[in-house]
Amino acid sequence: MIKIYNTDPLINEFKEVQEYKRGCWINMVSPTEEEIREVCHNVNIQDQFIRYALDFEEKARIETEEDDNTILFIVDVPIIEKRDNTEIFTTMPLGMIVVRDDFFITVSLRKNRVIEDFERGKIKNFQTYKKSRFIFQILFFNASYYLTYLKQINKETEIAEYILKNSMKNRELLKMLSLEKSLVYFATSLKSNELVMEKTLRGKIIKLYDEDEDILEDAITENRQAIEMAQIYNNILNGTMDAYASIISNNLNVVMKTLTSITIILAVPTMISSFWGMNVNLPFQNNEYGFIIMIFVAIITTAVVALLLNKRDMLK
Repeated sequence: MIKIYNTDPLINEFKEVQEYKRGCWINMVSPTEEEIREVCHNVNIQDQFIRYALDFEEKARIETEEDDNTILFIVDVPIIEKRDNTEIFTTMPLGMIVVRDDFFITVSLRKNRVIEDFERGKIKNFQTYKKSRFIFQILFFNASYYLTYLKQINKETEIAEYILKNSMKNRELLKMLSLEKSLVYFATSLKSNELVMEKTLRGKIIKLYDEDEDILEDAITENRQAIEMAQIYNNILNGTMDAYASIISNNLNVVMKTLTSITIILAVPTMISSFWGMNVNLPFQNNEYGFIIMIFVAIITTAVVALLLNKRDMLK
């Protein structure tokens, strides 16, 4: 899918257009081969710049092409995937291509909230022809969404923990394992994004304007805060998972201890009845009340064994 947007510099009106004009923004979401060829032909760039961002495993980085004055920024953006009716937090690459001083292109495998906010005109002081500011605004709001998703992950962790306190369910344990994996993805992506932003801040990649440099510095600050938050939440979740692993192991030991004690108690009357079932001379075998006596003996012996086991906390 391709959408082209342009901000009229005279009236500052942002709208979707159909033609490729200087200063426009081209947004590509999971483009087809035909759409890739169309964009490359109209803006005169190599298709590899677009294809890099369509690789889900692509790392955040900056690449330049001095021959045609094209710069590619790749950063990781947070997304939510649905798998088996479960929300999974993960990241994907977002490509930002500055084509000379003429066009700005964004490329992604699927829709994401960062770009959608720009498409819907929710961002203030946004113009398609101010490419440096556009990049910095994307970086800033991208870091902000990381913070939003991290808070959501923390909330879901608390919910799963509350459920686990009342009932040990595999579903909740798997949920916490998935959240732990998401935090690892987030932390790794945030650190890669930080390298891209710090490299950009040095001013050797793209021209920095005084009024835009503050946005980039704010983006770096937000990103660092997100890194710290991801690490804190990850440590908390790791501690929680370890604690519940110990609790589950302890509960299993308690169950095994109780079952062993019950087995010992049940073995006592079985042993007594086995002795008096032998074909040898035994006490009370000729007594008309012998069966009743043996029942009482078995009950008393079983009670004594049960009291001894209970005294040693073997039945709890």
